[in-house]
Amino acid sequence: MNEALLSGKNVIVQGITGAHGSFHALAMAAAGTNVVAGTSPGKAGQTVGTIPVYDSIKAIQADMRVDSTVIFVPAPFAKAAMLEAIDAEVPLIVCITEGVPLHDMLHISQRLQKSKSRLIGPNCPGIILPGLTKLGIIPAAMALPGTVGIVSRSGTLTYEAMSALSARGIGQKYVIGIGGDPVSGTSFVDCLELLQNDAAVDRIVLIGEIGGTSEYDAADFVARHVTKPVFAYVTGHHAPAGVQLGHAGAILGSEKESAAAKTEYLAKNGAVTATNLVALMNEIT
Repeated sequence: MNEALLSGKNVIVQGITGAHGSFHALAMAAAGTNVVAGTSPGKAGQTVGTIPVYDSIKAIQADMRVDSTVIFVPAPFAKAAMLEAIDAEVPLIVCITEGVPLHDMLHISQRLQKSKSRLIGPNCPGIILPGLTKLGIIPAAMALPGTVGIVSRSGTLTYEAMSALSARGIGQKYVIGIGGDPVSGTSFVDCLELLQNDAAVDRIVLIGEIGGTSEYDAADFVARHVTKPVFAYVTGHHAPAGVQLGHAGAILGSEKESAAAKTEYLAKNGAVTATNLVALMNEIT
């Protein structure tokens, strides 16, 4: 993964005529993203603002190149939308949809391994490169162009972290919400590799959650490969075992999956850690 992939020029929106798709397509365009078209089966010829609507990605590709797609279709149809994008060899797929069935994502994961596409999400807020492009629902007004890279499993805490940094005059180069579902596309490690290799990034903020083991993979990668300062916060320090926070990926099933255990492991592997977001922001500044 590299900056060129995340900042592809021609962006489309699948599910553009729905309430969420139309609202965020226009918001992305207002933020400077080159939204060239959208799809909504049976509604070809309509427009959302000035954005033309097509029946399919293939129909769009007959008229123009597609670099990225942002998916806003309901959960029962998200698998089909992702498969359509994979079959069309769209380089970057950002799936905002929440509640995609686990078995659907297992199938998508297998298809991605043999494809030319990369998936961010599902159940994620997307990506913003402040001042350049926005793919998803991250509020552009909270961002400030700069040199920090943020990668987060939590949507809301993504916004809080970038807003807090911006308020302190600390800008961001990348803000990437990878989502917290048990099976997803791009991982912490994928993003850490991007941020480590980009010379324009000088600090990294990692926001994790209870549940799963992806923060352990991230900590191992930090210890072995990351030379830049990493500031990490894992939310859920007061969550009792078995509680679910927001979505299926954030379920505390064992002590190893707790915020305390993950925080301790990240600290042992070179990250600066804190038990709340305010304290983490103070560490950065």
